[in-house]
Amino acid sequence: MAQIEIEEIVGYLDCEIRGALKETVNEVIGNVTVDEYELFHTFIRAIRRKCSTWESVPSHYIGG
Repeated sequence: MAQIEIEEIVGYLDCEIRGALKETVNEVIGNVTVDEYELFHTFIRAIRRKCSTWESVPSHYIGG
């Protein structure tokens, strides 16, 4: 098992994840106006509550 710092990984991919979150909200709820930055920061806070700083993942999910 490898250890990853999940919040840092999500932060690194913030542009991609912000867009994906906004698309998801629009798909599930309908086309609504949403502040994608606020949505992303709320998502980060949820990650802090639900995940450990360092999470274990199977090594085959880590590339070289």
